[in-house]
Amino acid sequence: MQTPLPIVILAPPGVQMLDVSGPADVFAEANRQTGRDVYRVVTVGTAPLAVAASSGIRFLPDRSVLEEIERLDTLLVAGSPDLPGASSEPHVIDWMRRHAGRARRHGSICSGALLFARTGLLDGRRVTTHWKVAELLAQRHPSLQVEADAFVVRDGAVCTAAGVTAGMDLALALVEEDLGREVAMAVAAELVVFYRRPGGQLQFSRHGDAAPAGRGALQELQRYVAAHPGEDHSVANMAARVGMSPRHFARVFGHETGMTPAEFVESMRVEAARRWLEEGHETPKRVAARCGYADANGLRRAFVRRLGVTPAEYRKRHAHAR
Repeated sequence: MQTPLPIVILAPPGVQMLDVSGPADVFAEANRQTGRDVYRVVTVGTAPLAVAASSGIRFLPDRSVLEEIERLDTLLVAGSPDLPGASSEPHVIDWMRRHAGRARRHGSICSGALLFARTGLLDGRRVTTHWKVAELLAQRHPSLQVEADAFVVRDGAVCTAAGVTAGMDLALALVEEDLGREVAMAVAAELVVFYRRPGGQLQFSRHGDAAPAGRGALQELQRYVAAHPGEDHSVANMAARVGMSPRHFARVFGHETGMTPAEFVESMRVEAARRWLEEGHETPKRVAARCGYADANGLRRAFVRRLGVTPAEYRKRHAHAR
């Protein structure tokens, strides 16, 4: 009889339970679908104590980083809302580095990429993480190719997942790799999740809620565009509103906000369209007109470019009322 493949999940303090329990349920269901113990999930804490999750739930991990795992197939580092500001103890980094080197594949779930990247094992790799910390990950580790919109990224032995529930997307991808498409589809059906989730994770983001950037006049302009997405926000019009020449305005806006005026206007229009589509009362064509697009195709192109889905698909999945 084949020995089960050990799937080791490191759970840092304040871990999000779904980063651990979601993948664990996928692997457990794969065992049920095949009628044999293909996988054995092993949870590891950073100390020999119960782990307090971000939800307040406490659980006792199977092992701690004070112990060696004799055999492992896959190492995954789960995320925590505390990780962006947390320091990491050297012995935890050393433990990850040693065990990842012995694993067939290794990676992270959600903000776990911020912790795992400190090992240096992700350097030069394509990775993903929760959209909210993707920029932070890229800043801290410039050699990484951070794909902020992806749910799952695989680069050689490195496998990374986006925020929280995307850990299940990653686990399904690993099950498919090991056991084939039919088993992975059966697992997804049993758990009532997408076998392959459509679009990208940015359809769930809320970048448009970020505070305005730059000098006072530019901040006022940004607030005005956000509140009036349907108006004509050409560079000339926006420049006139802040009392600058178009060329000087474009240069200053890009320097102080990190994006071009056209990119900003598109982002505000897409955010406004998302809110109206989520209400579910208006068609994409009508929403496009309210957001300043000449026709529905303009809004469609912007949506696909920024969110990876069409307005109609977005409305179908996210509308609160019909």
